[in-house]
Amino acid sequence: MKILMVSMASLHFFKWAEQLENAGHEVYWFDVIDSKQKVSKISWINQIVDWRLRWNYPGRYFMKNKFPRLYDFVQKFNERNTAIIFEHKLLEIEPDVVHSFEMQISCLPILSVMEKYNSVNWVFSSWGSDMFFTQQLQISDFLRNRTLKRINYLITDCFRDFEIAKKNGFTNQFLGVFPGNGGIYFEDRIMLPVSLRKIILIKGYNNCIGKGINIIKALTKELLVLMKNHEIIVFGADHEIQDYINNQDRFKEANIRINLRSDFIENNALLKMMGESYIYIGNSMSDGLPNSMIEAMGMGAFPIQSNPGNVTEELIIDGYNGLLIQDALNYKDIERLIKKALLDPAMIEKAFEHNTKVIKERYDRDKNKIEIIKLYESISKI
Repeated sequence: MKILMVSMASLHFFKWAEQLENAGHEVYWFDVIDSKQKVSKISWINQIVDWRLRWNYPGRYFMKNKFPRLYDFVQKFNERNTAIIFEHKLLEIEPDVVHSFEMQISCLPILSVMEKYNSVNWVFSSWGSDMFFTQQLQISDFLRNRTLKRINYLITDCFRDFEIAKKNGFTNQFLGVFPGNGGIYFEDRIMLPVSLRKIILIKGYNNCIGKGINIIKALTKELLVLMKNHEIIVFGADHEIQDYINNQDRFKEANIRINLRSDFIENNALLKMMGESYIYIGNSMSDGLPNSMIEAMGMGAFPIQSNPGNVTEELIIDGYNGLLIQDALNYKDIERLIKKALLDPAMIEKAFEHNTKVIKERYDRDKNKIEIIKLYESISKI
């Protein structure tokens, strides 16, 4: 079967695609954003890159940085149209299946083409905020519903988004719930017992969706005293978080380390850190089931996680195997939850036993790989 995948260059996408190597399919990747370079880790895939610019002229990056308005004007004439290029590739490849990952970036730019060639099977993998946060992502109800009407097969990373899709026009075949990266290899050999864990791990993503800054604001002087025997690690942080920590006196004596988002951490290194973490905290206005939370739970860290649209409670029973943040903007409540976890080691011990067993069973990469290969095979037989 010929599969044409449409996605931006992303670690989650690469990990998903890797599962199809040696599965007997002819796989193509249309880099919809055009990062301009082929990716060695998926070298076996036919990669369509470096297609957007008509002319990569000298001084282009200088103009972009110094004269952005002039750059935008020139790019109107210098950039090829995504739909036109995609249609050309669609006709050239003649795929049995087109598989788009994420709606705004990988569905909407090619929607008109897929409507034109309605006989081509179209699979859509919904990621994170595709269904839940559409207005904030500037995806109109009209375009979302039009896309869902055209999609033949849907994959989501949570059950919440399947229900939202059904309410907004999706009537075709649901292929199931899978993490965005397909699955995770959990490394038992790098997992410490709860009694030896000394890290409080905080996801510092901070933008219109991620609200890591409110976790940092929740770390009061009283809470930092309770954490005195732990190292606080903030990963994926931005400069707002770094500046806040540097400018607050209460952090001067704290054992805290900041990894900026620009300081890329290899996934294996992050998993090792999770395997040494006592508590993991993530906070956002919108998400599906976050891969980082799933990884942390599987590696034994006690999760404190936001619950947008009640999605996180698909995995976390509040007060049993984790704690749910119900208001991502309320740092006082986040403080209360962290304090509750720190003062209840028995809860953390029980959560460790539950999560390391249940999460591995549900998200084991080898197990999911078999299911994902079957998923594509089921499409080819219809």
